[in-house]
Amino acid sequence: MTPLQLFERQTAHFKANPNPPLAHRIQRLKALREALLEHEQALTEALWKDFYKPPYEVEVTEFLTTLIELDHTLRHLASWIKPQRKPTPLVLIGTRTDVHCYPKGPSLLIAPWNYAVLLTLGPVIHATAAGCPFVVKPSEHTPHAAALLTSMIESIYPPDEGAVVMGGPETATELLALPFSHIHFTGSPRIGRIVMEAASRHLASVTLELGGKSPTYVDVSADLEAAASGICFGKFSNAGQTCIAPDYLLVHKDIAADFTRHLTDEIARAYVPGAGDADLASIVTPTHFRRQTELIDDARQHGADILTGGGADADSRRLEATVILNPSEETRVMQEEIFGPILPLVVVDNVEDALERISLRPKPLSTYVYTKDDAVVDRFSQSVRTGAVCKNTTMLQFVQPFGPFGGEGNSGIGRSHGEAGFRAFSNEQVVLRRRWGSWILRLVQPPYSPRSSWIARAFRKFT
Repeated sequence: MTPLQLFERQTAHFKANPNPPLAHRIQRLKALREALLEHEQALTEALWKDFYKPPYEVEVTEFLTTLIELDHTLRHLASWIKPQRKPTPLVLIGTRTDVHCYPKGPSLLIAPWNYAVLLTLGPVIHATAAGCPFVVKPSEHTPHAAALLTSMIESIYPPDEGAVVMGGPETATELLALPFSHIHFTGSPRIGRIVMEAASRHLASVTLELGGKSPTYVDVSADLEAAASGICFGKFSNAGQTCIAPDYLLVHKDIAADFTRHLTDEIARAYVPGAGDADLASIVTPTHFRRQTELIDDARQHGADILTGGGADADSRRLEATVILNPSEETRVMQEEIFGPILPLVVVDNVEDALERISLRPKPLSTYVYTKDDAVVDRFSQSVRTGAVCKNTTMLQFVQPFGPFGGEGNSGIGRSHGEAGFRAFSNEQVVLRRRWGSWILRLVQPPYSPRSSWIARAFRKFT
């Protein structure tokens, strides 16, 4: 079927079934969980074929995280769907107010390539929980994983409820022209603007997860060995192709030399030197690989020192874990989101210096702070407009299903995960019932008189 035919079919189905029962949603989610476990080995092999993603990394960053989200949704969906009773102010005495969550309608899910399983199935889980039919477009850059995910989804959902459309930018443009009720997009800010513009034509709501340059500050009080370990894992997992990966380091000058030694030692321990190391994924396409090598070349041309790494193998598209010391602000690694295994390290004078440097850039999706001082964390939380502030760890905010995930401005719009993901695909409808006391309103209804004004002012005391 064409995208238009799928949309029309789902629209007709939704009009006939505007609020799928809880049991139906649970059944679909359980089937999705079973299919995910059944296809685990095949998907792991597919991601190796697509960009040599290490199997153990797939297990942790794709399957474990997706199963946490699935199980959390299954456990709490009944309470999310239940209408919420709201308090009644005295001025509305005699009424009762409940808030119901109803599905928004047919939704479009545009998934990225970097976490092909997690970031495709996450929005599928949320749309299913909310009761929305959906069309999902997986990334064309991970074709083996996309083909398996298509088979999985189509084995669970009839086209009326869930469908997959394969293709590249032209397909995405065709889908965006259709009047979906909600659009969930994960990708770059540049494409996010295109998605938002398309959504505005139909006044569709959007969830945009866009990324950006997430800063990491290493404080003078930090446990340097633990900081090096956490940063190394957060940055170089998936070869740095992660929207919440530490994008650049700001390291206090008093511990910069010691921390640098710990970081290079940790990289050598975790990733055996050489671009062929199987514990470090490849860059997804030749185009993306070429951009990464250009970023390193640009830093070198501006006089930056390569502290470690820098080696590359075009045939396997593997790039060594690379640390660039004190690149100037003019370099591309300090201007663009890197999205690869390249980590700029900038020495700063103090917390204020770090905060000032962060303020010069667009709002980041995540901010990481390594310190023993909670007051430093509070400074970052209050000063940086960001989706999350994490103390002494990286990336775990994505795994926490009770916390809403998302950014602000350039790093995203809206929230997902857990209840926030459910509500993104839901319309919150107020149902207000007048049970008694209808005579109260007559006191301020026409014909108006000075008494009406006196009564209206008296009501102000009971708001």
